Amino acid sequence: MIVKQHLIFILYSLCANVFKVAGTKSKAKGSQGQFPITQNVTVVEGGTANMTCRVDYNDNTSLQWSNPAQQTLFFGDKKALRDHRIELVRASSQELTIRISDVSLSDEGQYTCSLFTMPVKTTKAFLTVLGVPARPEITGFTKPAKERDVITLTCTTSGSKPAAHIRWFRNDKEVQGTREVNATGKSFTVRSSLKFEVDKQDDGVAYTCSVEHVSLSDPYLTTEVLEVHYAPQLEIRHSMIIPQEGLYFKLECVSNGNPIPEPVLWSKDGGELPDIERMIVEGRELTITTLNKTDNGTYRCEASNHLGTSSAEYTLFVYDPNALGQHGPDHALIGGVVAVVVFITLCLIIVLGRYLARHKGTYLTHEAKGAEDAPDADTAIINAEGNHVHAEEKKEYFI
Repeated sequence: MIVKQHLIFILYSLCANVFKVAGTKSKAKGSQGQFPITQNVTVVEGGTANMTCRVDYNDNTSLQWSNPAQQTLFFGDKKALRDHRIELVRASSQELTIRISDVSLSDEGQYTCSLFTMPVKTTKAFLTVLGVPARPEITGFTKPAKERDVITLTCTTSGSKPAAHIRWFRNDKEVQGTREVNATGKSFTVRSSLKFEVDKQDDGVAYTCSVEHVSLSDPYLTTEVLEVHYAPQLEIRHSMIIPQEGLYFKLECVSNGNPIPEPVLWSKDGGELPDIERMIVEGRELTITTLNKTDNGTYRCEASNHLGTSSAEYTLFVYDPNALGQHGPDHALIGGVVAVVVFITLCLIIVLGRYLARHKGTYLTHEAKGAEDAPDADTAIINAEGNHVHAEEKKEYFI
């Protein structure tokens, strides 16, 4: 009996030890089965990146950060790499956070957080560095251009990552350029070109290059204002429609050219101005103080720049104010004629309308006239047939 009880106690002890060992192994397995938790980080070149590694629970196991070259940065709270840009933010049994300041493109890559269990558990975090594009420059234009010259505007920006996007605007309207991208190390140089023939409408036009990039809150802009030289074009404007004797009269030579054509030369009938006392030239204006019949003729202004010469002409005829009063148009007579024409037109429209209205109704043949007043269909047929004997007398009429 005593032996039996002793055997039962031994079996009980063995079972207790087995369950104790199993529980200890299960706890160790739970501690060692987890992986560190990290997140990818994106930062603008020159900025600061925080790299965080954490675990949900830890039994005094160390965490470590390594760079893309597998150099240890921090092992727990111990700094391993001499880089003044890298500093510790937080170190505990469940978290290891480091800060990298003044980030450069060379810092980009895959960083590793290690949990030193058996075996070691690792998790990767990718640090993306955005290269900020340089402010753009426009080249290829030498002021001034001449009308019909073919020019090429090139906008260039470097140092972007990923490659920047360039847009062109002619004043406020977008125009399409030709894009070229070249890799320079880890960054890109982007060029966009516009090639076109200039004319006088391009003088003073602003061509703007806009550089857009994910690292920029607002695009970088640079503008080139074109200066285009072109030959002059002239036009003469006059101060009154009907020049009359004794009145003041002015002619203005309006020029369009770049550079502004200077000076403006006035002439009359191919020669000099005949009366410089009454014909006063001030810049682009010719003023005749008191008109008379001798001022009749063709007046010409001429101006030039280094691209050409242009001229314009105006033929002056001075009217006698008394003759205008005697032989001028009789407005009362013209008004009367217009009134008569309008009245006749209205009468014709009324007559034509009545005529069309009278002939628009139904018409009956002579044979069917008797059937119109018949009380029923049979009588109408009889009456209509009775008229067939007078077929030779059939006539059509309108009612």
